[in-house]
Formats: sequence, C-alpha cells, structure tokens
Amino acid sequence: MNIHAISRDTLSTLLEMAKSQHPLEFVALLIAEDGVLSDINLLPGTRLDERSASIFTDMIPLGMSFAGSAHSHPNGVIHPSDADISFFPRFGSCHLIIGYPYGPDDWQAFSRDGTPRGLEVLP
Repeated sequence: MNIHAISRDTLSTLLEMAKSQHPLEFVALLIAEDGVLSDINLLPGTRLDERSASIFTDMIPLGMSFAGSAHSHPNGVIHPSDADISFFPRFGSCHLIIGYPYGPDDWQAFSRDGTPRGLEVLP
C-alpha cells in the first residue's frame, strides 16, 4: 500500500504518547486505510527504556499487517539509528520518529531503508 498521509488526530496522539512516556522511548505499530495512517496499535509486552523500545512480536495477532511504525527519540535526534533501520522493514513501509520536545514539527517520516520521506497531514 502506498502511504501518502497521516490523519492529524493520529499524529497528535503519537506526539502526546511520546511526551507522556518521556524520558523513555515508546513504540507503536501503525495501521492505514486508503493510504492514510489512521490507527495506532500498542502491543502487550512492549519494553521501554531511555535508549530503546522493543516489541514482543509474539503478541501480534495472526493475520494482522501494519503500514509502519512510530517511536520516540527522547534525545531529540530525529534520525534513524542502525537499530531503527533494522526494525523498519519488518513492519510496513512508513515509519515515524518523534523527537523531544514533541512539538508539532518534531517528527519525520522515513521509508523502510531509513530515507526521509514526505507525509501529508490530513485534517
């Protein structure tokens, strides 16, 4: 699926989630409808700490697919780490990194290989 946008509500929720978990990272998987990231899935067993967040993949329901992921970087660096680039291809084609201080412009979308990409924010 070609992801071209994210709903403003979904983005706002992700920014708030990042802010509420600070100084820990958070991670969520994203679901899209008609090319728009529109839903957030938090899996049980997700581990969070100050340098990383990890998903317990055994908790993913059978048959469920994801359009991408979102996670925070509490250090404010909005650039994928080597670990992020290894993680991205496993969960869809569009990945968001949300950086401290988690304002409306403190995020960036990336392709599965870690290349920055555009993403329209829809009302």
